[in-house]
This record gives sequence, C-alpha cells and structure tokens, in this order.
Amino acid sequence: MALFRLGQVVSTPAALEVCEAAGISPWELIRKHAYGDFGLVDKEDVQANQDAIAYEDRIVSKYKVEKEYLYVITERDRSVTTVMLCSEY
Repeated sequence: MALFRLGQVVSTPAALEVCEAAGISPWELIRKHAYGDFGLVDKEDVQANQDAIAYEDRIVSKYKVEKEYLYVITERDRSVTTVMLCSEY
C-alpha cells in the first residue's frame, strides 16, 4: 500500500524519453517513490521525506536512469506528482 496520495501523475517529455531509452516504465520510479524507496537522496532527505509524509509536506525522490538523474516530486497538498530530469528542476 502506498504511503501517501500521488494526486495527478505527470511527467516532462524529457523524463519520458530517458525512461523509454532505458527500457523502463516511469511507473516503476513512481511506485518506488510512493512506497518509500526514495532512491539516491541522502539520509537527511530520507528523514525529511518521512516527516513530510506524516506532516503533509513535499516529498522528493531521486533515481539514476542510465546516465541521467530523475526526480519524482509529490507536492505538499498531494495534488500532483511529477517525474522530471534533475536538470529541469
């Protein structure tokens, strides 16, 4: 069971291209994010995400896909979750 609501799930075209080229579905990253596998964020950010789940703040995950890094970000009001390249942030 997911730890929080994702809201509307969207992605930038560049993030979709990276996933497609790597042969993975962006849903794999979204699932990890929703179930608490925040990827490559540091320990402080893991704690911040755990606090954000409890106190309704923004949740940020970071994953490496091929040579690119992607963020999955759920906004504090849980209205939207976005998949994007880190360079697009």
